[in-house]
Amino acid sequence: MLNEERIILMTKMASYEEHEGKKNMQIGKYFRSDYIAVQVLKSVVCATIVFGILFAMFVFYDFEMFMQDIYNMDLITFARNVLLYYCITVAVYGGISYGFCSYRYAKAKKSLKRYYQNLKKLNTLYNEQI
Repeated sequence: MLNEERIILMTKMASYEEHEGKKNMQIGKYFRSDYIAVQVLKSVVCATIVFGILFAMFVFYDFEMFMQDIYNMDLITFARNVLLYYCITVAVYGGISYGFCSYRYAKAKKSLKRYYQNLKKLNTLYNEQI
């Protein structure tokens, strides 16, 4: 005999596993600190690449003027300013990534907790039938 409550619960759980559950289960395999560290490290690498590309675009935009001014400018101050902008960019982007990944991890854990509660409920429904 079919139990409607079990069918509804299994359908809801299958839909979760098919869509949102895949990502959440991947996130749930990590400890919080490990997941956030890996994601922030990826963000720092991406920010470094983007900063390098933008700096190259800045230099090549008016390369002739840059080459003329390079002999007149203080290269130590220029390098210090570039390094300062790089550090600010990476710090801001890393901070935003940390906040976003913390939120994503908490949301995934909460969702997985609800999923596991539904599994327990489904197990209880099966045991009641027997």
